[in-house]
Amino acid sequence: MTVNQLRDQAPFTTKDGSTIRSLLDLTNAPVLQQSLAEACVPAGSATQRHYHKISEEFYFLLEGHGTMEINGESRSVGPGDAILIPAGAWHTIQAIEPLRFLCCCAPPYAHEDTYFA
Repeated sequence: MTVNQLRDQAPFTTKDGSTIRSLLDLTNAPVLQQSLAEACVPAGSATQRHYHKISEEFYFLLEGHGTMEINGESRSVGPGDAILIPAGAWHTIQAIEPLRFLCCCAPPYAHEDTYFA
């Protein structure tokens, strides 16, 4: 059985500029097909617009408010919102207030699967 505590996971910055702590991924669990992380974006900043060729993502917002943009469509988002980001979809999230959200990727997140314009 694998049980990881958020407080025990070291934060790092992804290629898109968000700060994440991996809860379950290839570095800390016998994960094969997905990853789960906590992501944070400070107020007034945004992730760099990007896409993943392979990974599909889910965001689940825990704290803060912002604007999610996927393939040119924007929407206000906040706590309790679950967002689907299909593989190949250009996306960015901008924080109006500090954002904290869960990010699930399938297959697991990899820097090598992050592409910019």
